[in-house]
Amino acid sequence: MEEVASANTSGAKKERKGVKAVRWRMLLIVILGSIALVLLFTLSMTIGPYDISFTEAMEQIWQIIITGGKPEDMSGKIIYNLRIPRSIAVMLVGAGLAIAGAVMQAMIHNPLVDPYVTGVSSGASFGVILFTLGASYIGSMSVYMFAPIGAIIGAVAAFMITMLVAEGAGGKAMSYVLGGVIVAAGLSSGTTLIMSLNAEKIHSITAWMFGSFSNIEWQDIYVIAIPIILILIIILFEARKLNVMLLGESQAQYLGINSRQYKRIMLMLSAVLTALCVAYCGIIGFVGLVVPHLCRMVVGGDHRVLIPSSIVVGAVVLMVADIISKSGPIGELPIGAITSVVGVPFFIYLMLKEGKRYAM
Repeated sequence: MEEVASANTSGAKKERKGVKAVRWRMLLIVILGSIALVLLFTLSMTIGPYDISFTEAMEQIWQIIITGGKPEDMSGKIIYNLRIPRSIAVMLVGAGLAIAGAVMQAMIHNPLVDPYVTGVSSGASFGVILFTLGASYIGSMSVYMFAPIGAIIGAVAAFMITMLVAEGAGGKAMSYVLGGVIVAAGLSSGTTLIMSLNAEKIHSITAWMFGSFSNIEWQDIYVIAIPIILILIIILFEARKLNVMLLGESQAQYLGINSRQYKRIMLMLSAVLTALCVAYCGIIGFVGLVVPHLCRMVVGGDHRVLIPSSIVVGAVVLMVADIISKSGPIGELPIGAITSVVGVPFFIYLMLKEGKRYAM
């Protein structure tokens, strides 16, 4: 008996040490990531068609602070009106897409899913195209009012179809991936047809379709910041329940969670979060796939540490991609293409490593 008790005590101590080590790794990621964000944010102020040196950027940021957003120099106006809102949007979208992917992976029990793979991004894009096209015909309301509405409706509708297809095929993990691929392919074809038939009215959306933050202004930040931050906070508070859901729906049911209803609510919340991210910057793929998986490799699957880590790393990853996008040799590169260059090989790696565990 004494040996059993000693073994249990030793196991408990090791477990506590493991939990502390994970929390320290999460704290290290958050601290280093926050420092990296400050440096990347400052660097992004210097990159663009209008050349601004690092020293000048620092001076203009200080002028913006002390003048309450009313700089006198041209470089200061460019930084305040164009580059600061763009960089804020990049960080919000990076964090939002990463968390949307983490929640989907937890609910579906599959590290191969993210908003892009499950068709949510394509649905949001299709909704934006339809609503902005309608706005161009009636000409009575601003596109800034139509974009988020269309994105949310399109994203939620697309994921509902994906869920119906996946549950109809048995509701297994890989069913969501295959269902999402089917839905995304159909919506992408529909988007292409609509744009081809109405090219003269929505030609400005072409760049947006490939992922772009070039048109972000302060009025866009006011619309997307509050709901994205609010949803991120809600998901942070749901971390314990997300951990319970990892045990399986039947186990979660025994522990007092209406697993079926909770799963649908969290997946729809992820779809809305994705829609808000896509509404103004277009389709940016694989951030929700790569970031949570990288963080999971470092801090493990506990969502109490995974979610804060993913928020910071997601923002850092997309900031790096945006800086690369703005540094193109012949103009701005599509940021969606940059994230896909990294995301596609990573997805293939996950398929080869994990695919056998998630058979149809």
